Amino acid sequence: MLIHTAALFAIVLYLAAAAALARPLLNGGQPLNGLALGLAGSAVVLHAAILLGAHRGALDLHFFAALSLVAFVVATLTLLVNLSRPVAALGVIVFPLTALLILIDSFVAPPTLPHTMDWQIKLHVTVALIAFSVLSMAAVLAILLAVQERALRHRQFSPWMRALPPLTLTETLLFRLIAAGFLLLTLTLVTGALFVDDLFGQHLAHKTILSIVAWLVFGVLLYGRWQHGWRGQRAVNLTLIGMATLGLAFFGSKFVLELVLHRPVG
Repeated sequence: MLIHTAALFAIVLYLAAAAALARPLLNGGQPLNGLALGLAGSAVVLHAAILLGAHRGALDLHFFAALSLVAFVVATLTLLVNLSRPVAALGVIVFPLTALLILIDSFVAPPTLPHTMDWQIKLHVTVALIAFSVLSMAAVLAILLAVQERALRHRQFSPWMRALPPLTLTETLLFRLIAAGFLLLTLTLVTGALFVDDLFGQHLAHKTILSIVAWLVFGVLLYGRWQHGWRGQRAVNLTLIGMATLGLAFFGSKFVLELVLHRPVG
């Protein structure tokens, strides 16, 4: 009951934070960044408590639990980004999605128990989840960048544009997130090679191959940016392709095995 109460409060706080940031869409005013960050900070703290309480303080890698954990990391990173470089639109998208995933994990998904893992595997999984979260934020920014470029090209200066930072700032933040995510994804592959007994074993072969493909996509994008100044639609497309591939690697098999075949895996 306590977990459910905390979940409801967290959901309300996340939605209220998103509404404060979405003020330009509602009445044309400026985003209420201070209020939004306070609400989001409280929601993140509650979200952490929910994850610790509902999953016994351990890494639960079942489908909805893992999604809620990723949402927590993304929401935390969104909060930190907005403390230094306000990107209101990022919170408008991330916080409601996080609220939805808390709702599903707390009230819809069946209870699950975390699998026992050695510290080496926990390290590998933790790095992988952070890498996925950082690159997920990059994918959201890529979509916002595409929307922003299209609006500027067609001279559509709608209230939504007030929630977006200058185009150059969006692009700079995008590539910084991709670079950080690429380094973390590299570390994920390295720790997997070192600590996972059979990296190409059952349920792991496709994850490994797709993760390597995503790593190559992001690596090519960063090389193209460094050597040829790639930007705009090419950067957006490659970011989304890389993220889609990584999403299949991380959650594709979990969805099929747990929700379609009803065969839970770690």
